Amino acid sequence: MLQKTKGLVMRSVKYGDTSLVVTVFTEDFGVQGYMVNGVRKASVKGPLHASMFQPGTLLSLVVYTSGRQGLHRIREAEWLRIDRYGALDVRKQSVLFFMVELLQKCLRHPEAQPELFHFMEDALSALEEAPPQVTANLPVFFALHLSHFFGFRMQDNFDDDHRCLDLREGLFVPSPPAHPDWSDQAQSFLVAQFLRALQPADLEEMPLSREVRRRLLDLCLRYYALHISDFGRLQSIPVLQELLD
Repeated sequence: MLQKTKGLVMRSVKYGDTSLVVTVFTEDFGVQGYMVNGVRKASVKGPLHASMFQPGTLLSLVVYTSGRQGLHRIREAEWLRIDRYGALDVRKQSVLFFMVELLQKCLRHPEAQPELFHFMEDALSALEEAPPQVTANLPVFFALHLSHFFGFRMQDNFDDDHRCLDLREGLFVPSPPAHPDWSDQAQSFLVAQFLRALQPADLEEMPLSREVRRRLLDLCLRYYALHISDFGRLQSIPVLQELLD
């Protein structure tokens, strides 16, 4: 059966001499694997091109679907937006790779999650339009708000009586807990500001140093590691942390 959907490319692996195996987070079918034949030829005459299947690319797709598991096929693909930041802005490219890698780490089940897909669309659109200050703050904002879709979003209960963030519980507490997974008041205050930022545009009012952003991003990844089994390390982090000015 042919069906139309939107898709976010998460991974692309070379197969044979001319083909790709592509992992796509689709709006209607969740995570799907597709075999895309012949797109790595020197001269491609068909409607599909290898450049369409770079991680982070948003596509409008016409796909063959069936009830069987395994690799499916793509009949048609069109860019939903031209990638204006990928080749031109190294900082935005590093943020894009981080977003896609973190999403892939969290997606353990293949079923459709349209609200999560729309969140990713909005996040990528915000990245495309973001000025430098927003771009630098976006990884922390993204990580804190993405967790909502996987059931462990931090509670926004920071106040004068709850100024210490308990990473295991995901909330602010009056004093440091007995375990080591917590943050001090200065970091907790900044986390609360990111939680209360409703739109990426709000991040422009948060002038932070590279070192502060690094510590906040490390804190977010510690939080994910506590709540997602076998979370591991993100390959995008070393480059990203060098570019968070």
